[in-house]
Amino acid sequence: MNIDLPRGRFKEVLGDLLEAGLQAADPTLAIKRTVKVRRESLWVGTRRYDLRKYDRIVAVGAGKASVRMGLALENVLGNRLKGGLIVVKDGHGCKTKTLEIREAGHPIPDPRGRGAAKAVLGQVQRLTPQDLAFVLISGGASSLLPVPAEGLSLADKQKTTNLLLRSGATIQEMNTVRKHLSEIKGGQLASATSATVVTLMLSDVLGDDPSAIGSGPTAPDPTTFQDATQILRRYHLWDRLPGSVRTRMKRGIGGAVKETPKPGERLFARVQNEIIGSNGLIITRVAKAVRKLGYHTLVLTSTLIGEAKEAAKTLGTIGREIHQYGRPIRRPACIIMGGEPTVTVTGKGKGGRAQEFALSAAMVIAGLPNLWVAAMGTDGSDGPTDVAGAVVNGETLQKAEKLGLDPTKALANNDSHRFFQRAGGHIITGPTGTNVNDLYILLAP
Repeated sequence: MNIDLPRGRFKEVLGDLLEAGLQAADPTLAIKRTVKVRRESLWVGTRRYDLRKYDRIVAVGAGKASVRMGLALENVLGNRLKGGLIVVKDGHGCKTKTLEIREAGHPIPDPRGRGAAKAVLGQVQRLTPQDLAFVLISGGASSLLPVPAEGLSLADKQKTTNLLLRSGATIQEMNTVRKHLSEIKGGQLASATSATVVTLMLSDVLGDDPSAIGSGPTAPDPTTFQDATQILRRYHLWDRLPGSVRTRMKRGIGGAVKETPKPGERLFARVQNEIIGSNGLIITRVAKAVRKLGYHTLVLTSTLIGEAKEAAKTLGTIGREIHQYGRPIRRPACIIMGGEPTVTVTGKGKGGRAQEFALSAAMVIAGLPNLWVAAMGTDGSDGPTDVAGAVVNGETLQKAEKLGLDPTKALANNDSHRFFQRAGGHIITGPTGTNVNDLYILLAP
C-alpha cells in the first residue's frame, strides 16, 4: 500500500491499520472459513449438502471480488467444480483453472457486460435439478450483470445508472431501480434455473441485506415498481429518464409487467444466500489492531450514510473535541467509521466519496496538531479514479495554500482528486480483490 505522505511513525501506523482492514475482508479467507468439503459432504456455513446427489457443480458470479472468490472456491472444491463464468471490472481479472473470466465496464454497464450477463443466464438455465450452482456476488455486480428487461436497451440502462450515480441516491435505492429494469436481478437469476443454488456474498451494502447486495440476483425482492418510481421522483430524475424506462415503470405499477420474485415464494426453498464478509468485520479487525497499539478506541458506526462532506464534518469536529477537551475519549485516541456515504455531483471535477470526505475533514481540523483522518474505499478505486482515498492532517490546508490551491472551490466542484494530486495524501492500493464499503479513521496520538 502506498500512502502519499512523508515517511514517519504515523504514516506507518495508518498503513498498518488500513492493511489490517483489507485482510479482514480478504475473499479467499472468507471462502475458506465458509465452504468446506468433508468426504461426500459439502458444508456452506451451517448447511450440509450431499455431494452424491449432484451431477455437476458450476460457479457463476460478478463483482470486484468475485474472481478471488472463484479462485478460493476452485481450491476448496478441486475437480468437483466443472466450470463456470465470472464477470469482473476491467483490470481485476486473472487466470483460473476451470472458470472463464470476462472483464466489463463499471460503474456504467457496457456491451461486454451485457454479453457476459446473458452468458451467465444461459449457463444457469441449462442446469437441471440434479446440479448445484454457486453464485459469487460482491460489490459492483449490479453494473457487471446488465441484462436489460424487455423493451429496454443497454443505452437506457446506462443513462439511468449515470443519473442515479450523480443524484446522491444510496446503493439500496439504486439497486431497487436496477432490479426493475433487469431480467437477472432481484431474484430472477434464481428463478431462471431448476438447480440448487448457493450464493456467497461479500457485502458492500449497509445492513448486509442479501436482496440489495449486487441487486440480489438470487434473493427474494421485497421492493416493487412503485418503490422504484418513488425513488426516481424523489431525486428529481423522472423527467430526465429515457421514455422506455418511464413506460416500464408505469406498466409495472399497473400490473402489465410481472414483478420480481418476492419473499415466501417456493423457488427460494432451493436457494441459500450466505454472507461471507462485510464492513463490520473490517471495523472489528481495525479496532483490535489499534487497541494493541495502546489507543483508546471508539467505533462510531459501520452503517455510515449521507453526504460524504457532511459526514466528514462530524468526524472532524470530534477530532477538535478530543484535542480541546479530551472527549469522548482521551488521547491517544482512534475513532473508526465504516459505510458508504454518497456524493451529489454538482461540479465538473474528478473525485470520489473517500477523497471528498478527506478534503472536507481537512477543512475542519486545519491548524490542529497531531490529528489525522484517513478515508479509503476498500476496493482500491474511489469513484472514477485509480486511488483508494486520501489522508489529511492539520497541516494539509496550509500546504495547499502555499501551492495556490483553494479547498473550498475544489470541494464545490467535486474536484478532490486533483486537489490531492497536487497537495499529496493519496492512498494507492491498486485493485484489492475485495469490496466491503469504505473505512474512515481519525487518529489523535
